Parts: sequence; structure tokens; C-alpha cells
Amino acid sequence: MEKWIYDFSEGRSKDKALLGGKGANLAEMTHLGLPVPSGFTLTTESCMRYLNDATFFEKHLATELRTAIKRLEVETNKTFGSDEDLLLVSVRSGAVFSMPGMMDTILNLGLNDSRVRTLAEQTNLSFAYDCYRRLLQMFGDVVYGIHKESFNVLLIEAEKANNKSVADFNEQQQVSLIEKYKELFSKHKKVFPQQPMDQLKEAIQAVFHSWNNPRANVYRELHGIAHDLGTAVNVQEMVFGNSGNESGTGVVFTRNPSTGENQLFGEFLLDAQGEDVVAGIRTPQPIQELSERLPDVYQDFLHYAQMLETHYKDMQDIEFTVENGKLFILQTRNGKRTAKAALKIATDLVAEKKLTKEEALMRVEPEMIDQLIHPIFEPTALKQATAFAQGLPASPGAATGEIVFTAEKAKERHELGSKVILVRQETSPEDIEGMIVSEAIVTSRGGMTSHAAVVARGMGTCCVTGSETLTIDEETKTVITKDVRLTEGDILSVNGNTGEIYLGELPTVVAENNQDLALFLSWANEVADLDVRANAETLTDLRTALDFGATGIGLARTEHMFFGEERILEMRRLILADNTQEMTTALTKLLAFQEDDFYQMFQTMQEKPMVIRLLDPPMHEFLPHDPQDIQLLAEKLGQPVNELTTKIEALKETNPMLGHRGCRLGITTPEIYQMQVKAIMQSAIRLRQEGIPVIPEIMIPLIAEKEELLHLKTLLIETIEATFNSQNSSPFPYQIGTMIELPRACLIADQLAEQADFFSFGTNDLTQMTYGFSRDDIGKFINRYQEKAIMTQDPFQHLDQQGVGQLIKLAVSNARRIKPELSIGICGEVGGDPQSIPFFQAIGIDYVSCSPYRIPAARLAVAQAAIRSRRS
Repeated sequence: MEKWIYDFSEGRSKDKALLGGKGANLAEMTHLGLPVPSGFTLTTESCMRYLNDATFFEKHLATELRTAIKRLEVETNKTFGSDEDLLLVSVRSGAVFSMPGMMDTILNLGLNDSRVRTLAEQTNLSFAYDCYRRLLQMFGDVVYGIHKESFNVLLIEAEKANNKSVADFNEQQQVSLIEKYKELFSKHKKVFPQQPMDQLKEAIQAVFHSWNNPRANVYRELHGIAHDLGTAVNVQEMVFGNSGNESGTGVVFTRNPSTGENQLFGEFLLDAQGEDVVAGIRTPQPIQELSERLPDVYQDFLHYAQMLETHYKDMQDIEFTVENGKLFILQTRNGKRTAKAALKIATDLVAEKKLTKEEALMRVEPEMIDQLIHPIFEPTALKQATAFAQGLPASPGAATGEIVFTAEKAKERHELGSKVILVRQETSPEDIEGMIVSEAIVTSRGGMTSHAAVVARGMGTCCVTGSETLTIDEETKTVITKDVRLTEGDILSVNGNTGEIYLGELPTVVAENNQDLALFLSWANEVADLDVRANAETLTDLRTALDFGATGIGLARTEHMFFGEERILEMRRLILADNTQEMTTALTKLLAFQEDDFYQMFQTMQEKPMVIRLLDPPMHEFLPHDPQDIQLLAEKLGQPVNELTTKIEALKETNPMLGHRGCRLGITTPEIYQMQVKAIMQSAIRLRQEGIPVIPEIMIPLIAEKEELLHLKTLLIETIEATFNSQNSSPFPYQIGTMIELPRACLIADQLAEQADFFSFGTNDLTQMTYGFSRDDIGKFINRYQEKAIMTQDPFQHLDQQGVGQLIKLAVSNARRIKPELSIGICGEVGGDPQSIPFFQAIGIDYVSCSPYRIPAARLAVAQAAIRSRRS
């Protein structure tokens, strides 16, 4: 018989896929003996079964749910249905992967018109009706879609009418307000169920449905979480943090989630329930102050926090409630953290001997590394700037943009190309799409564990919360402080590292070297099987690549070297030459430019390998097309405008990416490749004479035929030997390889391997040629493909393993059969993609090559691929 519900005592942390992250951790904490309120979990599988078949609940779940409630009654010595010994429960979602604020929660479930009076007799009037109002508001919002703010409006009106706080209402006034809440249900043609079991069924079904709410779908898309996992539902005995000043609630990280510092970091509120902390409705107190207010509770919490971190070997995000001086742990999970914190925590845990280096490497996502190498505000400009507002540094970074007040406006302005700062009193899960596109998020309310803070840290987005000096009016679209009034469209600069907010735009610079990052990536190098090289074409690129730890250059493009003002003129002279003399003149000047380029590049790289790709693009890319530019070129070349225009028109191609480019150019105009190879070898000779033993690696692009490669290789070898002779140089090693970027090249890789010293896969063109997609135009339709689930991802960003990947795998296998030691790399965009790297590891690639700023993340990704490979 299939089982759909598990008591907390039945599961363990290993059951995460079945019980969700929250349920598995509640089970694990119960097993460890922590003070966890009793409860049970409905499985993720039951969620998906219900979402696919609405009759599933009554047919399969209802009976098991009643049995689970009876067990809970026995365990707690309370009753769920009667008015004696009240059992109230919370109903919370709990997906496999943490999705903060994306799905739904209902507290105090089981109260009704009768039981609330019993609760008032057992506790006090204000507390009991506070719980009942919260239940009606959450139930109405989650189950029936009645906006929670509508209930707040009724509360404010009642307080005004009675001229006192709701906490001071008498029973008649409390009941009157409850009746107004129920009238709100009636206006939406709904009735709040008075039977606790009916409440529970509807609440569970609503939480199941919340798996598919728009904000949850957007969050999963953002974080690459599968849509078919479902959410578990946790039903748990209520403990009350809102039952007086000996009670409270809080959210605490065992280490600082922004910096990684090893000390408790979090907040608490006395006489409050958990939603008050994360919603930002009240400003909470730092957790350290709990030691003064409730010292025994604080000491208990310290003990359990250390116990949980040691058990899970990671920084924990813990939710707790105190009821009349007794501590309860409601949840623990691996805490979301900034990239800086993730790195420090990982390295510190190794130093503390709680993790091995390999375990630490698996704790940091490669995408996080990207966050460590992006700009910060330029220090001098920052010193000269004066902040006009200050909040809490909830998520680090530096960002500038124009103010917007709604998620919708953020999306609208972003789509028009503007950088935006989302400014709100507080964010809610409904704001997720606007938060995604924002450069930074600023709120006037909420703390370091508010919704805005948690979501921003998870996205690596700069965020400042709790900037209480800001009066934010989302209706009039204004931000007001004592001295400043801003409106939508005004420019702000936000410093998420300090919580300071500035008027106008501040310049940014790249962050300083991070010692933790250097240490961490040195561990990555120790375990990696693949080298990480760089795609580069300027000296700045090369130096950046070396700073980021590249082992060499996997692709040095040469076409951009011809676009300087002097160079482009000579290139155009060469392309448009009428006779040999004009061609020779242009080639002589280009040779000098190229030799100087390669000399500086080789000198920068020293003994590290560098693959230089010979000219690849079609010739029309170097030519002017605007009539004024053609006129100017005609004057410089001394040619009639009409003749020059005719030549340029003749060089145009219907489909230039499939036309006269790459090796085809080298075959029809061999002088260009000869010039480039001569420049490469002459620069190498100079450097060898200076004591730098350069070994040039020359790559021929766009090969489709074995005879193309053989023809050009013969031409290049002849040129190289002639260069040795003309320079009176003894021969030295060099390599001639090819770029595999056509499907046909993959299919005849064994034949090409006979002539090539190395292969490098150009996955951009290979994907383009395999799919028949233009990589320049795919953006016009790929989003629709993804929306309709025709394709789950852009194949130019993540390797198409089933198609393009199989071509690469076949080529590697066949080439290695001919030359087992053939060096093979990846130099297309996916070479730096952490999602694609494990595939390259599996098929035996030697190195990946990517843009310089992707190198640190790629270094971690190749290490993680190696670790997973050894574990499998």
C-alpha cells in the first residue's frame, strides 16, 4: 500500500526528495532530539498526484490524513475537533529546493467562532483573537485569493472607529471585527469553514496549488528548478510566539550570510508570530539582545545552533519560536548566503576541520564566483560622495539605476534598456519578476531576513532594507527624506556592502583580489582534470585571463586586430587591391602590425600555450557600406567612388556566415594566411632569442574537408620553413590544428586527426550549423520556445547534449582512435558554462576555454565535475 503521509519521527534528512527540504529537516531534528513541535508531512509525490488528478485527495489522502491527525492528537494530548485541550496547527509548504516566500503558509489553523472563546479563556482575549484574525487573513489570502491587505484595511478602520488599538478591544469589539472579516469572505462568495478538518483539507489543497502559482514558476525558472518536483506540506502543532513578553519568534543564521563571519546573525520579535519577522511589518531586534531579554532561552538556542551546524556541516538558517519561556525549533536549512559569505564559510569550515577541501568545493555554486569579480564603487568617488539615506546592508554589491516603484514598471523599463532600482516599502513574493530585472532593491521596512533580503542574496542582487528615513509613497511615486524628494526616473546609486544610498550615478571598478577566492580556487586546481584557458584577443584580455588563473589561451582571435584606424585602411587596401603591388604593399604593413601583436601576446603569456586562430570572418565585414564612408575610403585609396562601390557590392554575399570565410578565404587568397603565419613565427623567433621558449599553436577555422586541411597545412609548413631560413633560425616545435565547428567535420574527425596536431571545438558555429539557428537572431523566438516547453534552454548558452554534444562525443572518440594523445579543447561560449562542463569532463576533453571573466567560475566547475566523476 502506498504511503502519502509521514510523521516527523519516520523520516530523515536523506528523504528530501520525498518529504521536501523542510519536512526532511524537521524529521532529522526530531531524530536528533531537538525541541521540535510534533507534526507530519504530506509527500511531494502526493502533491503531483493531486495536481494531475483532483479526485486523488478524497480517494487516497483524506482517510490517511484523518489517521495522521488522530496520531498527532495522541502525541500532543490535545484535540483537533473539540473545544477542549485545543490542538491548532500550521500548514506550510516545503519544496525539495528552498524557495523563500514563493509558496504559502497558514498559521493557527483549527480555530473557529467557538474555539477562539475557549482559547481566550485559557490565555487572554487579545491573544486569542489575534490568532483568529491571522488565520482568517491567511486562509482568505492563500485558499480563496482574497488579498491580505483588504483585511488590514478593516483592522485599521475598526481601530479608528473604537479609538484604540485592537489589543485593547473588548470581546464585543473583537467579535465585531471578526464578523467584518467573514463579510469580506462573503463579498468574494466564500464562506470560512468552521470545521477544523475542512479547514485543513482546503489549506493543504491550496498549498499544493501554490506550487504552480506565477511567482513560484518564475522563481524556478530563475534558479533552474524542475517544475515536476511538487511541494510537500508540513502540518505541525502550533506554538505561540504571540502569547506575551515571555514569548517571541525569530530567524537566525549560524554565521553572517553577507560576510561569512562566524557569529550568530539574525533577529527576533517578542510577542509575535513568524510571519511578522519575514514580512517586515515590525522592525525586529538583533538576536544578541535576546541574551538580555530571555537569557536562558538564548543559551539554549546557542547550544542547538552549534549542534545543527556541526551535524549538517554547513551554516544553518534556523526559525524558532519561544512560547512562555520555552524554546522550539521550527525549521533549519542550509542558509542562503552571498558569494563572499559562501567562500568564507567554506574556507573557514575547512580550517575548523569540519569539511574536507573537496566537500568545501562542492558547497559553492560556480555562479557565485561571478559575483566576486564584478564591479564595486570606485573608492575615491565613494569617499567624495555623501549618502542621503542609510539602511541595512542586506545583500552586497554596487548598482546604479533609475527609480521604479512597482515590479511591472521595473520590467517595462528593463525591456526598454534601462537599469532600474526597485524601491518599495517592502517587497512580497509577487514582486519576484521585478526583482529579477532590477540592479538593486531598496526597502524602507524589514530587516536582514526580510523577503527582500533573502531573495536578493539568493540572486546576487544588491539590496538595502529597513531604510526607515525614507518615506516611500508607491501611489504618488515619490521618495521623501528630510532634505530630498525624488520621483520615478531619478537616478540612485546603492551600496549593498554598507547600506548607503546616494543621489546620482557613481562610477564602479572591479573588486580587489579576494584572498579566500585565491585559496579556494587553488584547491580547485588540485582536483581538476580539465585545464581552463581563455578566449582573448587583446593584451588586456590576456592579462585579465592570467590574473584569473587561466592556464593558457584556447582561442586568440585575429580578426579584431585589423580594426584599428591604420590597420583597417591597409586591410581594405588588401581586399580591394587591383594588382599585386597594391596587395604586397598592404600585406607588408599588415605583417608589421601582426608581428608586433603576436610578439606582445607571446611575451605576456611566456611559456603558457596560446592557440592563434587564423582569419575567419568574410571579407565584407572589413568594408564600409555607408556612402559617406565609401567616399572617404575612395579618397584614401585614390580610386573612383563608382568603381570602389562596384567592388564592394561584388563582395557582398547572400549568406556570409556560410560563404567565403575561414579556410575558404585561406585557399582563395593564401597570401593572407601566409602573412599571418609569418608574423606568428617571426615573433616567436624573436622571443626564443630572448630566452622565452614559445611553441606556436596555429588553428585553421571552418574545415569541412580533409583535403582543405591538407592543402592549407602544406602551405603553412612551407611558409614556416621559409621563415626559419629567412630569419637564420634553427627550427623549433610548432603545432597546426583545426577548429571543429561544422557537423561534417565531426563526422570525419578521424580523417582530420591524421593531419591535425590538435582540435578545438567552436560550439557557437557548431550549434548554429546543427540546429540551423542563427545565433544572432535566436533571441527573437527562443523565449516563446521555452514558454511552450519546446526547448528548455538556449543551446548557445548551455550545450545541447543530445544533438551537438553527440557530434562532439563522436568526433572525440574517432579522433582519439587515430591519435590517442591528440589535444582537444572547447572554445565556444559553452566552454565556460558550469552546466556543460561535466559533459566535457565525461567525454575526455583536455581543456575548456572561455572569456576571461568566466574563468574563475569555470575553474570551480571543472573541479566539481572531477569530484562528481570520481564519486560516480
